[in-house]
Amino acid sequence: MGGKKSEGSNLGRSRRFEDLIKIMDILLGENGCPWDRRQTHGTLLKYLKEEVGEVALAVRKNDWKNLEEELGDVLLQVVFHSALARRAGRFSIADVIGGINAKLIRRHPHVFGDKKLSTPEQVLVQWDKIKKREKMKK
Repeated sequence: MGGKKSEGSNLGRSRRFEDLIKIMDILLGENGCPWDRRQTHGTLLKYLKEEVGEVALAVRKNDWKNLEEELGDVLLQVVFHSALARRAGRFSIADVIGGINAKLIRRHPHVFGDKKLSTPEQVLVQWDKIKKREKMKK
């Protein structure tokens, strides 16, 4: 007696990012969750905002266990939006990850290049300059 239920209980014990993607694909699949399948980027916005607010509250309260849970909820929102975008042929979670990896490297030449900075203030000034240059190129 295999199927989705036994697969779900196995996936529910996983800590692997790939399994989170698989769970989302199952939920959005033909035999998945009717509520999840009806969602759009627009309908999910209120949940993203809510989860970010809950992260902020957990940080303010130094509630680390709750912060762990709320960060998971924010991650779910990122995965959910990325899954919807992939299904529409726009981009995938791999594209999101690739984009942020490239941005982190570009905006930290003092770590990944030969630029030397020694204070957080210098880093912020550099970050803003790089960000403005990138915006102008777009």
